[in-house]
Amino acid sequence: MTTATWFILIGSLLLIVGFTFSYIRRVPATSAIVYLLIGSIVGPMGFALFHFNPLEESALLELLTEIAVLISLYCAGVKMPAPVTFKRWRNPLQLAVVSMSLTVGLVALFGYYWLALPLGAAVLLGAVVAPTDPVLATEVQVRHADDSDELRFALTCEAGMNDGSAFPFVMLGLGLLGLHDLGDAGWRWLAVDVLWASGAGIGIGILAGMGVGWLVERIRAHFSTVTFLESFLGLGLIAFAYGISLLVDAWGFLAVFSAAVALRHTELKLAGLKQDYSAPVEPGQEGKPLPLADLHISESSLVFNEHLERLSEIVLVLLIGGSLFWDSWSWRAVGFAAFVFFVARPVSVHLGLLGTRSPMRLRNLAGWFGVRGIGSLYYLMYAIQHGLPEEIALELIHLTLAVVALSIVVHGVSVKPAIDRFWRSRRQG
Repeated sequence: MTTATWFILIGSLLLIVGFTFSYIRRVPATSAIVYLLIGSIVGPMGFALFHFNPLEESALLELLTEIAVLISLYCAGVKMPAPVTFKRWRNPLQLAVVSMSLTVGLVALFGYYWLALPLGAAVLLGAVVAPTDPVLATEVQVRHADDSDELRFALTCEAGMNDGSAFPFVMLGLGLLGLHDLGDAGWRWLAVDVLWASGAGIGIGILAGMGVGWLVERIRAHFSTVTFLESFLGLGLIAFAYGISLLVDAWGFLAVFSAAVALRHTELKLAGLKQDYSAPVEPGQEGKPLPLADLHISESSLVFNEHLERLSEIVLVLLIGGSLFWDSWSWRAVGFAAFVFFVARPVSVHLGLLGTRSPMRLRNLAGWFGVRGIGSLYYLMYAIQHGLPEEIALELIHLTLAVVALSIVVHGVSVKPAIDRFWRSRRQG
């Protein structure tokens, strides 16, 4: 495809989405399915107008997915409720740490014993497909910080945290393949990749978010006529927190999510505002934030970043469709995707939420809506850029693309009907 054709294709999609946005929201499927279908039609499965090769373009795809995930993590973070309490955050914490670790283990066992992958490659595959995706899971995400729905909160918060908590397992897989130093008996991996990188990432994010929130409030208090370019402040916070994390070998995804949460928390605290979670927000009512929320940097920058998030979704899902061949749907790949959706995710969620008071219907839905997407592609491209052998890289690309594409379709057609049934059962129960 020529440059002109690409502009026409993407421009047409943006126009279609812009004109039909209210209609798309009522259709019992997600817009990502449309992007995937169009990418498949113009790609090798259709007219073969273009073919995107993830192995040859791994550096470009790593950068694109990295930017998309960072923007999505910020959008998820500024919609998190404040104050942050262990009671409210217990479920997503257990999902992001316990359930995700169990998923890595289950997938690694499947990859090693059933797919006959080397142990390091099996662990890496588990780390790639374990985290849920903040980019493609918008239909089950919190719409704003006053959304009191427990399911949406748990899934959004989980997606925000496990995109960072998966990184140690990525490094473990690379280490087992001889591409990363794990240290004697894995002590370096535990001390640096798990404890330091995770803790430092969270700490950097909290300090950066609180700093920006405090600085904005101080400037407003002393200069009442000052105005801010909120979208730039949001993007600046993303880049600053991520850059500092990279500088000190901390997990930047955790830093960006933590920075967004801390920004929202700080602004509300300094403004003397409290959020009300007394009444659940039903579908169709998710877009009504606090009356004064538009005065905050976190809320004002959210709209702009959500538009960037949607744009990145269009481009990346098109590329996924253009990466697929008909033989991408091998029984090996489809069987692996079925294992992830119907075994690894539900089992890990139910085990991870043991000891909580979460109702069974919430656990069942959380176990189903483990959307895989852009984050998985980023981790895989990251591994390829760190020297993953070509034979293993091709196999993991094959398996990961099948999981992501099937997740877009299977979860995309089931999310709205399932959420509607969930709300009907809540009203009746």
